[in-house]
Amino acid sequence: MNRNTISSIEKAFLKETGTSENSPDPSYIVVDNFPKLGLLTSLRFLEWASENPRGIISLPTGKTPEYFIKWTAHLLDVWNEKPGIAVREKYGLAGVKKPDLRGLRFVQIDEFYPINSGQHNSFYNYVVNYYIKGFGLNMDNALLINSDEIPLAEGKHYSEIFPDLRVDLSLRYRECRSSLEQLQQRSIFMIDQWCSDYEKRIRDLGGLGFFMGGIGPDGHIAFNTRGSDQYSTTRLTETNFETQAVAASDLGGIEISSNRLVITIGLETITCNPDTVAIIIAAGEAKAGIVKNSIESPINNIYPATVLKRLHNSRFYLTKGAASKLSDTMDAYYGEGDWNPEKSDRAVVDLCRKNNSYGHHISIEDLRHDRYCRHIPSLDKNTVPSVQKSIIEKIERGLGQEKNQVFLHTGPHHDDIMLGILPYIATHISETSNQFHFSILTSGFTAVTNQFIITALTDTISFIDDGLIQMIAYPDFFKVGYKHKWDKDVYHYLTKVAAGEEYELRRGLCHRIVRAVVEIYSIKDAEHLRETLKNVIHLLQNSYDGEKNPPEIQKLKGMLREFEEELVWAHFGVQVKNVHHLRLGFYTGDMFTEQPEQSRDVAPILDMLKEIHPTVISLAFDPEGSGPDTHYKVLQAIAAALREWSKKEDLSDLRIWGYRNVWYRFHPAEADCIIPVSLDEMAVMDSLFSNCYLSQVDASFPSHELNGKFSHLSQKIWVEQLKDIQLLLGKDYFYQNENPKIRSSHGMIFLREMNLEEFLTYARKLEKSIDGNF
Repeated sequence: MNRNTISSIEKAFLKETGTSENSPDPSYIVVDNFPKLGLLTSLRFLEWASENPRGIISLPTGKTPEYFIKWTAHLLDVWNEKPGIAVREKYGLAGVKKPDLRGLRFVQIDEFYPINSGQHNSFYNYVVNYYIKGFGLNMDNALLINSDEIPLAEGKHYSEIFPDLRVDLSLRYRECRSSLEQLQQRSIFMIDQWCSDYEKRIRDLGGLGFFMGGIGPDGHIAFNTRGSDQYSTTRLTETNFETQAVAASDLGGIEISSNRLVITIGLETITCNPDTVAIIIAAGEAKAGIVKNSIESPINNIYPATVLKRLHNSRFYLTKGAASKLSDTMDAYYGEGDWNPEKSDRAVVDLCRKNNSYGHHISIEDLRHDRYCRHIPSLDKNTVPSVQKSIIEKIERGLGQEKNQVFLHTGPHHDDIMLGILPYIATHISETSNQFHFSILTSGFTAVTNQFIITALTDTISFIDDGLIQMIAYPDFFKVGYKHKWDKDVYHYLTKVAAGEEYELRRGLCHRIVRAVVEIYSIKDAEHLRETLKNVIHLLQNSYDGEKNPPEIQKLKGMLREFEEELVWAHFGVQVKNVHHLRLGFYTGDMFTEQPEQSRDVAPILDMLKEIHPTVISLAFDPEGSGPDTHYKVLQAIAAALREWSKKEDLSDLRIWGYRNVWYRFHPAEADCIIPVSLDEMAVMDSLFSNCYLSQVDASFPSHELNGKFSHLSQKIWVEQLKDIQLLLGKDYFYQNENPKIRSSHGMIFLREMNLEEFLTYARKLEKSIDGNF
């Protein structure tokens, strides 16, 4: 990295963070939070645009550039006003004239293929709305990827050539078996030619001048996935599972994204101009691992972003979370402040991992030669045993039995609680002195596919026609009757689970669908019900995958998810009245979701707290950017409600259990409660997931870590967490232990228990990271 390439803006941010521009590794800049990342990227872009008014730009799509887009629009609006002048003076743009972006030439990075360019989930649509229109660029200067305009054989539309929207790239190399395949083959070659022409047009412009992109879980930039050729150019290509999993939420499910190809510029396209300013942006701890590998590895095909090392103007812009695993960050963690037991625990556990060695095999020499363990105070033969003792105390805490507690288990989405801590809940729910409440704070409708609803509604019509939804014949059903006996729906369904009667299971689901539809659409009679069901089916059949549903269908999807959650806890005798559905209003399914508001989102939580008076509250304790943004927004709403509640009542005895599930996980050093999990408890979780979360069994929106059910991913995580503990303590600690619970453990769950002030302190730090400050 050529240090002379650091811009004025970058120097200002380095100075603000106390980092020298002559630091050993100036290849990245770290800022405090997500909005600050947007400010940095926006100022750097506007700085470059002011110097290159006719330059070639390529900007990212998706959720990561949210604050880049917001800050850029804001700064352009107030450039010569007091707020804009203050920002420019602070960051070194005081004398810079407001950039005129109309002369810039925009190059679209990538796109799904084929996709209707008018769909809200096409990248073409994103670019046109957020960049061309949003920034006031000139559409005539844009080089875009529009599936509708890419020429195909005989002048046909892609819907005629690829009627199922699947493109079989094997046709590049094999003989055709039908006349349709002949058209498809010719069309694929025409698309390939279009891509070559697109590449040439970029090269004829001199290559990209300013490139900004996000980074995927496998390290992809644009759609250059892990293993991409370092000298790749614009092309039509397949993607890998990690990328498909991330794209599933855009396209309406993994069933769609796994069969949809992409057109992407290549790694050579990005780097062919040696003077390109190339910026990779990453926010949140979920990106920390891939960021570390991309920055600290030499150029290689496994980590595509390493190719940017060719450019003397390349840089990573990171939040603290995204930078948390970098060697510099870890050095600072161990080197700053007083040494504490958590640092010792982390250093020794990590040494066991690194050496793949059991704790009792770690020697004093191993500790002294380790980069971090050598800093442990009073390093001696008791160092490892003291860490082992610390972890054993956490396990013993996890074996404790709670009594006389009022539990409120909360989750951002349906299934979060179960996937996070089901075995620990099951341990305490059998104790009759405890009370249990469960609350899901958002509707979760985005996790339900259109096809699932179509199938369920079709079944419902069939059961009605066969006279098997008998409750609709009751005289008062459509007036008030539908509001009653919701527990009966749950009990009926679970009885049929026990009996193994698949047909009756479907009928049980349809009972709840009927109640939901009657409530949502104010149904008057059986004929109105049939007509409405058919209308909803027709609407969904004529919607494209991933299209935002009307509010009524969003509510229907959400109510089905609520039924699924009620089924889970009914296994343990919990009634519907103790499963609270808050449906917080900030959850809208839009590209950029709103922040929680006091009256709309905090007040319902506060009312629930006052009603239940919990002594223990569990919540998803995910850091910013570690999973769906709903997680940390829900955490903020809960924190705000608890702050309000604490002004009226003494909450000094309230305990907060922070859990993590399939999106992120604790390091053993961070947790203070470790719960052993047996094989039978894993089987119970998998059975509950499969029998209750009907809309999720096929994992239409999976994690990038596993192509399967979330229950299987949770089990995989629990097993991996056990391996960490086994390395430290040795396997004999488990199979020779006097406690049968430990002997039977084949997985581990990590929890972090906090008092109210500890939790609110964490929440305040997180709040800074999601406060836009516009």
